[in-house]
Amino acid sequence: MILEVAILNIKPQQNTVFEAAFQQAAPLLSSMKGYINHQLKKCIEIPNQYILLVNWETLEDHEIGFRQSQEYQQWKALLHHFYDPFPTVEHYQ
Repeated sequence: MILEVAILNIKPQQNTVFEAAFQQAAPLLSSMKGYINHQLKKCIEIPNQYILLVNWETLEDHEIGFRQSQEYQQWKALLHHFYDPFPTVEHYQ
């Protein structure tokens, strides 16, 4: 199992809209081959920061299966404009 970790810094005054958009985007993620589960947690100390944790069966399920899919294009359209700066995504095993 691979854990994808992304620290998401959201533009000021956009938390509520981001959270609503994430609710729309989450089914795209959970429909993918190799997806196991995910958590989105809001930081207590930094109000516009979140951590996204996604468990995948393999690294390829995320890097190729999801990121090269049509679902990722929809995910990107729903969420990427909220990030400042764009997050670094890392993987752990």
